[in-house]
Amino acid sequence: MDGFSDLNMFALVARHGSLAAAARELGVTPPAVSKRLAQVERRLGVRLVNRTTRRLSLTPEGELYLSSGTRLLDELATLEQLVTRSREEPAGLLRVNASFGFGRTHVGPAVADFQERYPAMRIQLQLTDRPASLQEDGFDVGIRFGPAPDARLNARLLRTNRRIVCASPAYIARHGKPSTPAELARHACLVLRENEAAYGAWHFTRRKRAETIKVDGALASNDGGVVLQWALRGRGIAVRSEWEIETHLARGELVPLLEDWSLPNADIHALYLERNQLSMKLRSFIDFLGESLKKTVR
Repeated sequence: MDGFSDLNMFALVARHGSLAAAARELGVTPPAVSKRLAQVERRLGVRLVNRTTRRLSLTPEGELYLSSGTRLLDELATLEQLVTRSREEPAGLLRVNASFGFGRTHVGPAVADFQERYPAMRIQLQLTDRPASLQEDGFDVGIRFGPAPDARLNARLLRTNRRIVCASPAYIARHGKPSTPAELARHACLVLRENEAAYGAWHFTRRKRAETIKVDGALASNDGGVVLQWALRGRGIAVRSEWEIETHLARGELVPLLEDWSLPNADIHALYLERNQLSMKLRSFIDFLGESLKKTVR
């Protein structure tokens, strides 16, 4: 069992590329991790990592130890899940990644409810402004918007999610409503600088007709929550996800625009690596999250 413990420690070091980060997750000091790593290398008779002042990198032997060792750890976890399946309760550690806004509003509460239902579960939820790599950063599942970006990943649709053009009643009273996408060029648009998407390009479709409109305005941000607040204050026209603005639409604080036109959906998916597709804890969490979103995202 010491071998499995060493494998788990080494996998953490490899994932973080840092002894200090691995030590924080293990709850020990960096010198303790360094000493243990050196002991593993002496036992195996090979160097597993190249140490530099800035970051650790794996040697070819380290890459082999990690890839084969990860499979063994997965098999052990699967075996434990098969044993515990008789009590029909998921157990173990699950690492989840989601975006800041949606993670705070929907994933965080669902994680807490899931762990309360299954006390044997431990969940680490990390929120990031950009999607993290499941494989490189060691996440079991990532909550993403739009189509699955990587053929190596499995994707399960949790909820459909429209993008909606909207503005406040105050803005509409001052500037009127655009009747076609082209008229957006004459309006103050609130631009979101998002990942690698073309800046200020809004893509519309109606029946078989497609239009890409280059919008602009005095205000732009890389944070969707800020853009939403500007829209609520009447500073311009925004494109936001249905999950984020549905309460504001219901209260009349925002008004949908160009309803005859559609924008690309930002459907909500759970993405996970193929090797994890039979994990009981993962399957249970995704099922639970999907049911939770049915109640909180209409």
